[in-house]
Amino acid sequence: MSINELMLVVFLINLPFGYLRSNAARFSRQWMMAVHIPVPFVFLLRIFSGLGLAAIPLLVLSDIAGQIAGGKLRKRM
Repeated sequence: MSINELMLVVFLINLPFGYLRSNAARFSRQWMMAVHIPVPFVFLLRIFSGLGLAAIPLLVLSDIAGQIAGGKLRKRM
């Protein structure tokens, strides 16, 4: 799996969690879970894709972008 494909998958994984996070009170249990539940999935995807540690900053950016886009999606609906 290329880095671009992995970044797209990470972005798409985080969209629904960003959607849920945007409705939760900041630093509440629901907010914390919406932010942290996708992290193990992203970690496993990186390991199984064979990409090294250099991919982590790009995946973190994709993670944040997915969370933000999910929140904006909720506000538009």
